[in-house]
This record gives sequence, structure tokens and C-alpha cells, in this order.
Amino acid sequence: MPPRFRILGPLEVEGVASLGGPKQRALLARLLLSRGRVVAKEQLVDDLWPGDPPETAAHALQVYVSALRRLLGRERLRAEHGGYRLDASPDEVDAERFERLVRSGARLLERGDAAAARSLLERALALWRGPALGGVGESFHADRARLDTERLAALEQRIEADLALGRHEPLVAELEALVAEHPLRESFRRQLMLALYRSGRQADALDVYRAARRTLRAELGLEPGPELRAL
Repeated sequence: MPPRFRILGPLEVEGVASLGGPKQRALLARLLLSRGRVVAKEQLVDDLWPGDPPETAAHALQVYVSALRRLLGRERLRAEHGGYRLDASPDEVDAERFERLVRSGARLLERGDAAAARSLLERALALWRGPALGGVGESFHADRARLDTERLAALEQRIEADLALGRHEPLVAELEALVAEHPLRESFRRQLMLALYRSGRQADALDVYRAARRTLRAELGLEPGPELRAL
């Protein structure tokens, strides 16, 4: 069953056609990111009006809360200890389901069960529908960055599982695209070197290392890390 609350892409709630305007969506996003925990009213005001809240902010927040209660059900959104708490199970929120699948996949990979690990990691990555927290404003920049970092780490793990399963040649094109998109992320370059080498393309693998060295020197003034140098 798909998660009811989805933030790994545009903000969506299953069965709700419209979540209201930007402020109301931002309120729901913060409550989902803090699922099961009370979020102080002051924090919510800062998220909805970053930097310069109007005098009417507290009243407007109550209006948005009331509107969300009508959309989601009063039992979902509770007022507690100077703030609000959204009640939902972990399986109802796509970001939490993603994190649990990734942890389980990582444990299987550590145990050497690459096929089962790949299956879970693919399921986790399939939950993504685009950039996280679409349509909820700029105050969620740090949350977006955290979620995207977790997505890239899960993708790295899935590729590790593919390498362990001997799927070297099919990985080359995917990894070349990832290196072009994330030129400073050494893990993708390491994986591309391995995929090329194990496909019988040793010279190309060395070219990837040389390109990494040039890029890291030019952009960061650094040499490749010890893992990439050792490889």
C-alpha cells in the first residue's frame, strides 16, 4: 500500500485533492517531518514566515491548523504543550518508510546478501517522485539537503549491491551520468572505476581516476581521498 503522506517529491496526501496554499502546505510539511512529536508554535511561525512574521501570525497559524484538521481529521492533528503534533504511523509517511528500507538493505549488504539488499534498496528509491518537499517554500532548504543526501547514500548502496552481483557493464552508463551530476562525490567515481575495470576496461578506469584528481584539485585544492588512491 502506498504511503498516505508523501514528501519525497511534491507534497501529497492520499485522498486529498488540494492541500491549500503555500503556508498551509508548509505547516503540514513541518508536522510530517516531526511526526509524532510536538512542534512549538514559535517554530511553526518561523517556518511559515521566515525572518519577518506579521502581527497576525499566531491567529493565521490557528486558521491553517483548523483547515488541516478538516482535511485530515481532527484526530490527526492535536494541540499539546504549546504546539501541535501530527499523529501518523511510520508506514504512512514515505520518508520514514524510505529510511527503514535503507537501513534494512544496508544490514543485508553487510551480511553478504546482495540480492535481498538490492531488492529493498530499489523499493526505497522507488518512493522518490522528484526533489523532496516540492511546493513548500525555501524555509525547508536544510531538510531537503538532508533527504537528498540520504537518497544519494541509498543509491550508492544499491550500486554496491549491483557490483557484488557482478552487474558491472550495465552500471557503467548510470555511473557516468552520476559522476557528471555529482563531480565531487568520490564514491561514484570509485564505483565507476570498479565497474570499468571489471568490464575489462582498465585504461578507462585509470582515466576516471585522473579526471577525479584534476577536478578535486581545481575545485577544492585537494587530492583524492585514501580510498580512491588505494583503488
